[in-house]
Amino acid sequence: MVQKYQSPVRVYKHPFELIMAAYERRFPTCPLIPMFVASDTVNEFKSEDGAIHVIERRCKLDIDAPRLLKKIAGVDYVYFVQKNSLNRQDRTLHIEAYNETFSNRVIINEHCCYTVHPDNEDWTCFEQSASLDIKSFFGFESTVEKIAMKQYTSNIKKGKEIIEYYLKQMEEEGMTFVPRWTTPVMYKLENSTSHIARPVSPAINIPDTATKEGLNNKEVLNTSSSPSEPTAGTPDDKLDADYIKRYLGDLTPLQESCLIRLRQWLQETHKGKIPKDEHILRFLRARDFNIDKAREILCQSLTWRKQHQVDYILDTWNPPQVLQDYYAGGWHHHDKDGRPLYVLRLGQMDTKGLVRALGEEALLRYVLSINEEGLRRCEENTKVFGRPISSWTCLVDLEGLNMRHLWRPGVKALLRIIEVVEANYPETLGRLLILRAPRVFPVLWTLVSPFIDDNTRKKFLIYAGNDYQGPGGLLDYIDKEIIPDFLSGECMCDVPEGGLVPKSLYRTAEELENEDIKLWTETIYQSASVFKGAPHEIFIQIVDASSVITWDFDVCKGDIVFNIYHSKRVPQPPKKDSLGTHSITSPGGNNVQLIDKVWQLGRDYSMVESPLICKEGESVQGSHVTRWPGFYILQWKFHSMPACATTNLPRVDDVLASLQVSSHKCKVMYYTEVIGSEDFRGSMTSLESSHSGFSQLSAATTSSSQSHSSSMISRWRFC
Repeated sequence: MVQKYQSPVRVYKHPFELIMAAYERRFPTCPLIPMFVASDTVNEFKSEDGAIHVIERRCKLDIDAPRLLKKIAGVDYVYFVQKNSLNRQDRTLHIEAYNETFSNRVIINEHCCYTVHPDNEDWTCFEQSASLDIKSFFGFESTVEKIAMKQYTSNIKKGKEIIEYYLKQMEEEGMTFVPRWTTPVMYKLENSTSHIARPVSPAINIPDTATKEGLNNKEVLNTSSSPSEPTAGTPDDKLDADYIKRYLGDLTPLQESCLIRLRQWLQETHKGKIPKDEHILRFLRARDFNIDKAREILCQSLTWRKQHQVDYILDTWNPPQVLQDYYAGGWHHHDKDGRPLYVLRLGQMDTKGLVRALGEEALLRYVLSINEEGLRRCEENTKVFGRPISSWTCLVDLEGLNMRHLWRPGVKALLRIIEVVEANYPETLGRLLILRAPRVFPVLWTLVSPFIDDNTRKKFLIYAGNDYQGPGGLLDYIDKEIIPDFLSGECMCDVPEGGLVPKSLYRTAEELENEDIKLWTETIYQSASVFKGAPHEIFIQIVDASSVITWDFDVCKGDIVFNIYHSKRVPQPPKKDSLGTHSITSPGGNNVQLIDKVWQLGRDYSMVESPLICKEGESVQGSHVTRWPGFYILQWKFHSMPACATTNLPRVDDVLASLQVSSHKCKVMYYTEVIGSEDFRGSMTSLESSHSGFSQLSAATTSSSQSHSSSMISRWRFC
């Protein structure tokens, strides 16, 4: 498995030239890096005007590894080749390094870059990335990987310290300024008298073969800059180390790398609209910084938020009066760590009455609104206290808890709520203080604890009776001045006292079921199933030409082909007895076909967009500017994998896939909207204007460029 590392942008508040002077003091050896024994210059090139300086060194490293492993490997030292390409004119330094020792067994590549800060030319940015691929190593692959990662992360931490050490050393020597490179006078005169202008020291990328064989001036001047070289980013699209420490907390180098790599993946696949960094970090922490696992649950959560419009819940949903009167919970100041404090008087709450009066879904939606408010309060407290706060504390008072609270439908609702919150709000609970736990509590705990994540369970502190008033109790976590009055504190708490819900507010099972369906299906998105041989189709009637059809859909399962057709004929609505059109209802959504089998393409209807193949997990958003009035048919069609081009025989994978019924079914979640061309501001903006469900967790960067073509489509992986 290839291990990768990507650093945040580290900013030195010193000019590039001064940083370069400090960096050069690391060679030929650096006492601050004990493993860096020595280095020898292998190749060196300097351009005539002094702007370009390329130097290649062979570095000798004494790796801190077990003596037995070194003996088995037959080496005492490891050698690396490092090539530094300095461009004084562009003020950049690119560093490339790779291992020479065991290069047939272990592949290590590193790239570092010093550039000028995009917003302040007197500051310098530093980035580095690396990859480690261990092919084989005498059966010690896992051990070598751990040693390599340990050594590398240790050196990463020292990197900035070393530069700052030499900066301080230079300051003590009286060296606090290094002038910028300027074109020598002789080159200025030559350029002014020459009839043919030629560039002086253009930005270049020195090829590896050139440095190994010896460089000459002609080779340098004929080399163009490589477009694949990483360059310093702006604060808008990259994270810097100071920002991470201020708003996200102290992360190890590998944790920083995981955050940056997952964030980059989201930027590439979500076209600039990504969740906030704190939200990404929560999912990484929930999966111990395993990027693949974190990415899976994060994408599932983003799709869930989008489908049920959770982002708008605080603005669009008003809790029923019954909840406001009888739900004994509310926000109450903050704990000693600055976390928002939520107080829940569960023992005083009539869970049975609330479920009978409101239903399970209304309770779930209310809990979701509480969590959304918690996220907002965490952001506010981060600004107020000047340190990262990404979770809240929950204080649960169980006085009054009895067997009534163990009513089966009530426990079922509680387990459902726990399941949804665990999946979509990981690492938001910083601490749970359970006070005055009665004898019946172990029964409730036995029921709910299996549904609670192990990491979350470690945050539970349980106190029986009045134990919370003693040492190690409530005062260790909450200031005395804000302890609620019902816990013998001095602070008046506005949390409702709860009490029994009047039976006159109870509703029948049928009413509750209808209400639950209404609550949880209030979404602008619709679901549809697509089968092999049975596409799903919808039609949109256009009266005014130059209208704009916009769409937004997620491919939740399988691969599909998206088509848009135009017809002057009216597609017939699905009828059970129709031979040409029919519909299928399945648990995953409806399947409707509108194009009659007797219709001919080119005669009865025409294709107005090229077919678009969409893979499982992609989310597609786009628009089509109509040219004619009539009926436009949007079609999602099953996409069959093409057979092998070199043989007529089916592939093994194709045969296995054909044996699986599920492989012939796809699922999409879609939304469409028609707007006037005068209101159209780009597909992404038009969809946002109609509440397309894009996550407000994201610091949205929306493209609103006007399209001159008939269609605009953007895609990203979502599920």
